[in-house]
Amino acid sequence: MSDIPLSQPSITDAEVAAVTAVLRSGRLSIGPRQDLFEQMVADRCNRKHGVAVSSGTAGLHAVLLALGIGPGDEVITTPFSFIASANSILMVGAKPVFVDVCSKSLNLDPRKVEAAITPNTKAILAVEVFGNTTHFAALEKLAQKHELALVEDACEGLGGVAANGKVAGSFGRASVFGFYPNKQITTGEGGVIVTDDDRVADLCRSLRNQGRAVNAHAGADNSVGSWLSHERLGYNYRLSEVAAALGVAQMERLDEMLEQRRRVVRGYMQRLMDWDDLVLPTAEPGTDATMSWFVFVPRLEASYGHVERDRIIAGLKRHEIGASNYFPCIHLQPFYKQHLGHAAGDFPVAERASQRTIALPFFPQMDDTQIELVCHTLRVMIQREQLLRRD
Repeated sequence: MSDIPLSQPSITDAEVAAVTAVLRSGRLSIGPRQDLFEQMVADRCNRKHGVAVSSGTAGLHAVLLALGIGPGDEVITTPFSFIASANSILMVGAKPVFVDVCSKSLNLDPRKVEAAITPNTKAILAVEVFGNTTHFAALEKLAQKHELALVEDACEGLGGVAANGKVAGSFGRASVFGFYPNKQITTGEGGVIVTDDDRVADLCRSLRNQGRAVNAHAGADNSVGSWLSHERLGYNYRLSEVAAALGVAQMERLDEMLEQRRRVVRGYMQRLMDWDDLVLPTAEPGTDATMSWFVFVPRLEASYGHVERDRIIAGLKRHEIGASNYFPCIHLQPFYKQHLGHAAGDFPVAERASQRTIALPFFPQMDDTQIELVCHTLRVMIQREQLLRRD
């Protein structure tokens, strides 16, 4: 039996040719591929500016800095996400204020967000969990009502469409995408900030480039003009021309790969929709919202716990099928428990969901045989748990 990985990037000859062309050009950083990649992502999101960066985390950090958020400020965010979303808040010296999630979408619950706003609240950093845009229109209105900055962590959402027709990447003051190899497109490592705010865009361009002026450029000897003049504390958050070229080739295939992901989802849904033991991920029911499908993560129903879930994941792995828990709650990570004083029970909806999630293999190249094998093995593992309950 062949191994079925949890994820796998879709790389074709087009990507190989694009990267090879850059390597042969001799221009490996700050070049035309970066400009084109930024514009392609910005256009996809109906945004004015795109700013390529070295990772989604770097993008979130730069955006928060550009918004002037720092020590003494509070940023409301989710405990159910990859840890980078909360880390970026700590990186600027602000305080992450966690708020529980909606039990259906697993995104921030707008009612709980509003209840958590204090005079120290400066922003809402909301995550499109698993590519779901549910509640983002409400969060945008809430931010406007309270004069807060909404930062859209769209690192999992490229290609998603909300119920109001707005696309992922078009909400709030700025949005950030990440392009790790398991994302809808990949640049290996990298990300793009998109915004309509000229000032935020310019500051992010400076911050990614060691604090240089936005129009700084190197001469032939890399040492003339404003290239060695630094206006502010900055970082090396640049994206290479090699990575940008990979991104351009991937963006040209984005719709194709999104459809391939939807095909895999349909294969899973057809086989799993009648299982009473599973809660399947969906976009907003009864709307035209479209999930972007970053991953496929069903949940065990409420009578199961993390011990049973972990045994099921271990069983899938024993049969050479990639699987994982997605996500462990951030507030229960050792660092956050130690430094922010959180404990189990603080955010019960997120915690219960976290204890029951199973990320199944998901990538564009999956075929029906692989999907069938995953589902068959998952059923056997769940049936095993049912038998253990009887003993």
